[in-house]
Amino acid sequence: MLKSMNSIATVISLVALSMSGFHLYIAWQGPPDALTLRAVHLAFALTLIFLTSASTSQENGKAQFRLDSILFIVLTVIACGYLVLHQDYIVSRMVYVDALRPVDWILGIITVFLVLEGTRRAVGWALPVTAIGFLIYALTIGGVELERVIEQMYMGTEGILGIPLYVSATYVMLFILFGALVERTGTGALFMDFAMGLAGHSAGGPAKVSCITSGMFGTVSGSAVANVMTTGAFTIPLMKRLGYKRAFAGSVEAVASTGGQIMPPIMGATAFIMAEFLGISYLKVAMYALLPALLYYIALFLSIHFEAKKNNMHGLDRAELPKVSTVLKERGHLFLPLIIIIGTLLLGFSAPFAALCGIASTIPTALLRKSTRKHINLTNILKALEEGAKNTVTVALSCACAGIVIGVIFITGLGLEFTNLVLSAADNHLFLALVLTSFAGILLGMGMPTAPAYIMQTALLVPALVKLGVIVEAAHMFVFYFAILSAITPPVALAVYAANGISRASIWDSSLAALRLGATGYIIPFMFVFGPSLLLIGSGMEILQTSVTAIIGVACLASGLSGYLFTPTSIWERLSLLTAALVLIKPGLETDIIGAALIIFTLFFQLRRKSNILSAIK
Repeated sequence: MLKSMNSIATVISLVALSMSGFHLYIAWQGPPDALTLRAVHLAFALTLIFLTSASTSQENGKAQFRLDSILFIVLTVIACGYLVLHQDYIVSRMVYVDALRPVDWILGIITVFLVLEGTRRAVGWALPVTAIGFLIYALTIGGVELERVIEQMYMGTEGILGIPLYVSATYVMLFILFGALVERTGTGALFMDFAMGLAGHSAGGPAKVSCITSGMFGTVSGSAVANVMTTGAFTIPLMKRLGYKRAFAGSVEAVASTGGQIMPPIMGATAFIMAEFLGISYLKVAMYALLPALLYYIALFLSIHFEAKKNNMHGLDRAELPKVSTVLKERGHLFLPLIIIIGTLLLGFSAPFAALCGIASTIPTALLRKSTRKHINLTNILKALEEGAKNTVTVALSCACAGIVIGVIFITGLGLEFTNLVLSAADNHLFLALVLTSFAGILLGMGMPTAPAYIMQTALLVPALVKLGVIVEAAHMFVFYFAILSAITPPVALAVYAANGISRASIWDSSLAALRLGATGYIIPFMFVFGPSLLLIGSGMEILQTSVTAIIGVACLASGLSGYLFTPTSIWERLSLLTAALVLIKPGLETDIIGAALIIFTLFFQLRRKSNILSAIK
């Protein structure tokens, strides 16, 4: 059964456009019932992944459809269609009391298999193998009957069709569509040129451009790897040209791109899942994330600056760079959709409605100026809608597969057992529990997208932290951070791998450089657990004091790790700066005084040495 490559591409495009059209329609008209919305969303995602992996090697200019993919697509339509067409029966039956029909058994098993296989094709083996492990646990150690497992996974909204898939279908899909549209209207180039004009001329300019651009672009894309491949293709070669080592250039881009998921206003898909789990508005989650995200990027920016100063690296020639005023004059209006989204959220509207407003504003905004009008044509718009749907597939299937894990935890009570295990291992000591949780979070996140890693940690680790007295918002943010940081943590550092594809550096050298540059990211979660004012929770004075000491602390950390402040630092100065950074982590007057004393001690010797150097030059 042969089809031309063009025919396959056309079918994929039609399905992707249909998926985008469906979600835009329900965003405007309002979603149908929960079962229908999630089943249709899952059907689109599975169909797209099986279609995109349906062709085998080309023969005589043609490609052959894999028969298993065709079968899987048919089974997807049947299994998801059954949930939509028979929802009255599904909703009215008594859960765990009424026996499953034979067709429920068959389609339930098929759906679990399709989700596992679709996720494997989308994100690799890590997540499906984890889900299979949980299923085996439920059927063996958990002592749950196969019928109950199938019922939990397929016949309701507490398994595959759970909250994670709901968030993917309502929030995530729309924001990914928004990101695809703004990129197609030239906003990505605006971010790059704006950052180049702003920081390209300073010491280590291209690396600072990477930091700024990746932070801006990452908040729209929400994917560390996608961010690396988009901005890194430009910034990494520039950094290498300036004299940065290959490993350092790649690690700067990897760390900067990874932070995009914690940078408001949009962040990544996981932020919307967190809002749903906490039962709060997305704007609240963005508020909690704001100051820690700024600290993350301040530390990275300063690390780049100190590294450049230490190695006497200069920026690019101003003649090569665009002027900020010119960039804003010609294309500054492209920031308007982001401003509209933020304004809509501030007015109290829901995140899906804000995303819809942002989407609706992208085309009129691009039409405002001649310089951006060229991007608006039917082909570009359709391509954006197609890309948006394709980019959602990974998130949707990850959420569906994570739903299997959540379903098992719910039906077996594993979450309570795991909480007791963490509490026992930590001997009820909060700091030790946080360390264990951070290691578990990184391990769970290795090789996985952030969303499923966060979902599993929420079910397994967050209850233990809350039981030890951590406020629930800080507990969720803590595991959220470590789910994200797995992207730069060896041995499975996906963002570093992606950057290495461009920098061509040693993976080990790049991983170590990324750990050093991203060190603040590993410390910030401990900071806001012990000082929730870092999440903007508390009185204004507490927030101000914590913010100031935290900024000074991350600056000391960046300087201590880089070995440079105003001049190269001695071993004792580095130790003093690193100690100051660590004591400033814990809020409190005593620790602040100790930190201030250490900083004054270091500054005295640094400024004296700099004065001597300047005198010698004169």
